[in-house]
Amino acid sequence: MSEKWAGELFKCGYNCAQAVFAARASKFGIDTETALKLSAPLGAGVGRMREVCGAFSACAMLVGLKKASAEPSEDRKREIYELTQKLAEDFKRENGSIICRDILKLQKDAAVSPVPSPRTDEYYAKRPCLKVVESADALAIKYMES
Repeated sequence: MSEKWAGELFKCGYNCAQAVFAARASKFGIDTETALKLSAPLGAGVGRMREVCGAFSACAMLVGLKKASAEPSEDRKREIYELTQKLAEDFKRENGSIICRDILKLQKDAAVSPVPSPRTDEYYAKRPCLKVVESADALAIKYMES
């Protein structure tokens, strides 16, 4: 997988969460089709509701696959929550927020629609999503390697 594969997936029409998660999920034995299906609902701020950014959510899922424990212990939960909060701070520093509507500079009460925006040159020119996907992918790599 190239270091730009997440961006390439996004430009092919996959949502932000799918692009980030599918680009790296094979490292954990998850095939691309499963990765794309699993992460699909998280796109555009979870179901296009513009809440937590799908690229951030996918990044956190990848870090969880690498660093989290299947044990239900309080100490293990604390460790992954601390790491996720650090990840969120790094993501915010690079992208301004972990909230999709804030990243896109949408009004808080903007209408929510399940209809995805057509991927046109204008879409890519006015939306920061490709940059956010590439940022989330780089953070996922960094956190998975540390």
